[in-house]
Amino acid sequence: MLPKEPTGSATSPTDAGVETWDPKEETALVRKIDLRIFPVMVVLFILNFIDRNNFANARLKGLEEDLHLTDVQYQTCISILLVGYVAMQVPSNMILSKLSRPSWYLCASVVVWGIISAATGAVHNATGAILCRFFLGCVEASLFPGSIYLLSRWYTRREMQVRVTLLNMGNLAAQAFGGLIAAGILSDMEGKSGLRAWRWLFIIEGVITIACGAGAVFILPDYPAGTSWLSNHEKEIAVKRLTLDAGVAEAVENESALHGLKLAVMDPKVWLLGITYHATIMALSFSYFFPTITQALGYDTTKTLLLTAPPWIWAMVFSLPNAWHADKTGERFWHYTTPAVICVVGYIISMTTTATAPRYFAMFMMTTGYACGFVMLAWISNTIVRPAAKKAAAIGIVNAMGNIGSIPGSYIWPSKYGPYYVKSFGAELAIFTFAMGCAFLLRTYLKSLNKKLDAEDKVPFEVTNGTVEQTAALAGKMPQHILEDTKHFRYLY
Repeated sequence: MLPKEPTGSATSPTDAGVETWDPKEETALVRKIDLRIFPVMVVLFILNFIDRNNFANARLKGLEEDLHLTDVQYQTCISILLVGYVAMQVPSNMILSKLSRPSWYLCASVVVWGIISAATGAVHNATGAILCRFFLGCVEASLFPGSIYLLSRWYTRREMQVRVTLLNMGNLAAQAFGGLIAAGILSDMEGKSGLRAWRWLFIIEGVITIACGAGAVFILPDYPAGTSWLSNHEKEIAVKRLTLDAGVAEAVENESALHGLKLAVMDPKVWLLGITYHATIMALSFSYFFPTITQALGYDTTKTLLLTAPPWIWAMVFSLPNAWHADKTGERFWHYTTPAVICVVGYIISMTTTATAPRYFAMFMMTTGYACGFVMLAWISNTIVRPAAKKAAAIGIVNAMGNIGSIPGSYIWPSKYGPYYVKSFGAELAIFTFAMGCAFLLRTYLKSLNKKLDAEDKVPFEVTNGTVEQTAALAGKMPQHILEDTKHFRYLY
């Protein structure tokens, strides 16, 4: 359930003067946007994570043996995807920020990675597998940061946490139902047309991705000002409410992608966000080995895959209320720390017992930690609000830094530590503790910036040639009480 939008009179500056809209109009508009964006985006996110994680499921049905992969080669197949994924995120978002039709770009990426995923079913050695995984990561890199950037062009800062979490329901749903789908394919397709079941897993899921990506281009919207399914009045509300939220209109910005990248690199907030997200994702790297961890419970392949689903369904149940409350209160740090602590307790249980029931219960606690990543993704767009080119670059940088954490994280789980992976869980515990410390440092820094803004009582004009002058011109068209609202911009922490 999405939170109610703020009530109260909303006012929008126009060239002809000032036009007002009823809060009910804005609420109806937000619901209309939600219904257009989220059904298709959640499906694409589900496919994104299914195609990324099906390598772990295929491992349970002979992939490793058929391709003659060593332990290191298998881990390289996991990590090499992340190398391509990390390398292309910032360039992809820089390109996206300059395109007027982001839907075409994102959906084309979906189709291409579906082709690569299906082609993985035809590989016969480690080299082929590594190359397919690398190029899959390069192409998949566009969707995640690109979607966060697209959402930030439609929603205000206090609407972002729930929306980012809804998108990431695709991640959790893929973790939950990807195992169920894999169980069906791996148990029923063995030997069909002379192919191993794990090859059919890649082929079937890749073809589904291609079809969905091709269909999504007709549904996924672009930016508010150029959207055909909104009336002119709705377009104006969509654009101006973001102007009031950020204190400056993105429409008046004309920053180059490279200048936006430079601004992002020079901002310490970007690096604090990046380090925190990096440690968080490294501390959650168990997800790439979740079927293997579940296998330690002692069940056969089909039951093991079925048992992977409930912990991820629980993570979905936990994450949405956590996100809703984070948006309602405007608070970020404690909504990050609470699931992190629950996850750490799960690691401790997994380190200290071999009994089936407590270990399976601990898996539910571990998946709760994914809510931390969702909080971090919204925290990025809440903190880096302008200009658009800087925001796009910052989202790409932070998300790339986060996913760099998955590369060393994938080597924390060598098979020699199995089946209980006590040392691996110990490493994850230490890393998550460090991540919580970084989140506290970020919170402290943002609080200090807000104190400076309180003292200066003005909008934090970040940064760019002409932005202050353009904002001043825009402010001249605003009534005084709306100008005061924009001056009250503060960072969420």
